[in-house]
Amino acid sequence: MTWRDDLPSVRGKLLRDEPLAPFTWFRVGGTAELLFIPADADDLADFLKGLDASVPVTVLGVGSNVIVRDGGVEGVVIRLAGRPFAGVTAEGDTITAGAGALDSMVARASAKAGIAGLEFYAGIPGTIGGALTMNAGCYGAETKDVLVSAWGLTRTGERVDYTLADFGYTYRHSEAPADIIWIEAVYRGTPDAPDAVAARISEITSRRETTQPIREKTGGSTFKNPPGHSSWKLVDEAGWRGKLHTETGGGAMFSDLHSNFMINPGEATAADIEGLGETVRADVLLKTGVQLDWEIKRIGRRVV
Repeated sequence: MTWRDDLPSVRGKLLRDEPLAPFTWFRVGGTAELLFIPADADDLADFLKGLDASVPVTVLGVGSNVIVRDGGVEGVVIRLAGRPFAGVTAEGDTITAGAGALDSMVARASAKAGIAGLEFYAGIPGTIGGALTMNAGCYGAETKDVLVSAWGLTRTGERVDYTLADFGYTYRHSEAPADIIWIEAVYRGTPDAPDAVAARISEITSRRETTQPIREKTGGSTFKNPPGHSSWKLVDEAGWRGKLHTETGGGAMFSDLHSNFMINPGEATAADIEGLGETVRADVLLKTGVQLDWEIKRIGRRVV
């Protein structure tokens, strides 16, 4: 008898050995031992309270900034999908958003409500849960600039409430425990004309469409910007822009359009993509002395 034979009762979906590639933008990776799509936050809390404490738990959002390794993910993968986790409401100068809401949805809701300050979320291809975890940002603005508070569940299903100060945000980093599953966040912007906010969102969207390979199988920004440097410039100057990496079968490459975006141009595996990233990190370090750190999250087991 294994832990999968003694699972808590749920109202959501429990899927065994579920392929995860369809849930990621790269379209690569192995299976989840168990994929849980909870019905709502109470369903998730009850499940966590009843789950064997030794079982690993991993949260997968919209899959835009992650490589799921080919060997799959041990334990439970939780996906916060559907209306109970994706609601967005506005009141006064505040926006309340579920962790499963797309960042772009939150930006559009802020425009409709005449709330400025969250326009940058239109340029981030992820969910609010991921934004909270990594202090997501772009074009000179970050989550920490507008976040008021958030709440989530611990690995044991207990509710925790955080204010902005509790996160200890720095560049693409939070001091909050990594095992918190965020459920909802509250943001505060400033009043502005809806048309003006919408115009800035349109500008960000247009800029993204013309400078990033958003219609490719990609994972967003591959590396964080090192202090005093731009990752895309370092990758570009090292000669990796548009260069197909074919040391392994499927190939992977850094985009011609944006050299900090890796893409899967065909049938690359997770190992191909992660291997390219590591190769480029080593090459940039050798040529420039600058260490590139991953921004894309890598989860699961490598195939030996």
